[in-house]
Amino acid sequence: MNDSIRFILNGQDIALTDVGPTETLLDFLRLRQRLTGTKEGCAEGDCGACTVLVGRLADGKLAYESVNACIRFLGSLHATHVVTVEHLAGRDGALHPVQQALVDCHGSQCGFCTPGFVMSLYGMWLTKEKPGRQEIEKALQGNLCRCTGYEPIVKAAEQVSLMRPSALFDPLERTRSEIVARLWAMQASGTIRIASGEDRLIVPASVQALAEVLSQEPDAIVVAGATDVGLWVTKQMRRLNPVVFINHLSELQSIGEGEDGVTIGAGVSYSRAFAAISKKIPALGRLIDRIGGEQVRNMGTIGGNIANGSPIGDSPPPLIALGATLTLRSLQGQRRMPLEDFFIAYGRQDRKPGEFVESVFVPYPADTSHFAAYKITKRRDEDITAVLGAFLLTLDEAEMITDIRIAFGGMAATPKRAPTVEAALIGKPWTEATIEAARPAFDTDYQPLTDWRATAEYRQLTAKNLLTRFYLETVGAPQELKRFEEVA
Repeated sequence: MNDSIRFILNGQDIALTDVGPTETLLDFLRLRQRLTGTKEGCAEGDCGACTVLVGRLADGKLAYESVNACIRFLGSLHATHVVTVEHLAGRDGALHPVQQALVDCHGSQCGFCTPGFVMSLYGMWLTKEKPGRQEIEKALQGNLCRCTGYEPIVKAAEQVSLMRPSALFDPLERTRSEIVARLWAMQASGTIRIASGEDRLIVPASVQALAEVLSQEPDAIVVAGATDVGLWVTKQMRRLNPVVFINHLSELQSIGEGEDGVTIGAGVSYSRAFAAISKKIPALGRLIDRIGGEQVRNMGTIGGNIANGSPIGDSPPPLIALGATLTLRSLQGQRRMPLEDFFIAYGRQDRKPGEFVESVFVPYPADTSHFAAYKITKRRDEDITAVLGAFLLTLDEAEMITDIRIAFGGMAATPKRAPTVEAALIGKPWTEATIEAARPAFDTDYQPLTDWRATAEYRQLTAKNLLTRFYLETVGAPQELKRFEEVA
């Protein structure tokens, strides 16, 4: 048993015994360590001003990812290396090449967002060799700037990409082997339990230990990426107790690629899932690219998105359309079910006391089928879904619909299939007339709400239009699709 969270901050070993379950990394950096280069802008993982790098050992290798310090809890940092903008200076105090490129290209004006951009670019620079424009823009999705128009920042990224990391000027390259050795020594041999007054945090040593903890603490809040739970604290000021952190558990980090599908551990981040999914299910890969920014995708997990049960969660609708199967685990063993059966009502899932999401199996769509997922938002990148529709279609040789699965988010209290629409389509020819005849069936399946993201009328019409869009894409009607998109 251990009673401290231990990690490396830049070059310093940190051991915390007086840490609350909802204390954020951003507050620790600014208030306790006086490292004020990391800024607070939005406190909800949107603006990127608080971006830092977090390195963790995986398969014996040290991998760094950009994360939002504003919604990253200290309890999730055990045996990691946290790197802030202050750590980038050279031995003689000279600017890091990433910082110098921003100076050369005039990539900063007011400067408030600049440290976050530096850290996002630094994370990309460490992992991508000669990134193209698209990769640069993807790396910067989670960073907002009100001054520059982004073009100078992109030019800075292109300039620094010509120079590769070297121990001569990069602190992580100089100390990588030393950091690995120190992190190995920090890895816990037992479950960590810390009490701060009446508040408690728990870091289980294994999946078996997690099952034991949840059997004793069935009402505990399980936190993986905290991309949603973090906002419960920073925006809703909720008190969470106890909190169980699981993002370090290697047993939940596995990705098993088989002939028929891929099994994704509950702790696999969106970023890691993208690499496996995009090869076999490109449409799902493109959807993942629009979930938050790079920092959110590095923190958020597929399993957490499912377990949270939000009606506007991005991953459940396409996974339901694909026929995904969920595996739950507890001390009593494993339990499997179709993912669509997991969601019962708003805020309620079919999870017994002591159970947690262990993995999800995602079947690959057949080569002869058609699959698409559409995310509708007010802005294209880094925005919360208003409506998300997913479609899986199977036709026979006569272009008759033998099977179709349709699932939506943002249209009901849970992610939900459209059984009436499906029934109106199956057995019919895949034609525009069939689509038009099926559109009214949406009114039976869904009665959406009006909120600040969209009105009920907009959501209902959009859902119907997405079916029409799916039809036009599958039959290859570019001119009709263009006209449709201009109207929609």
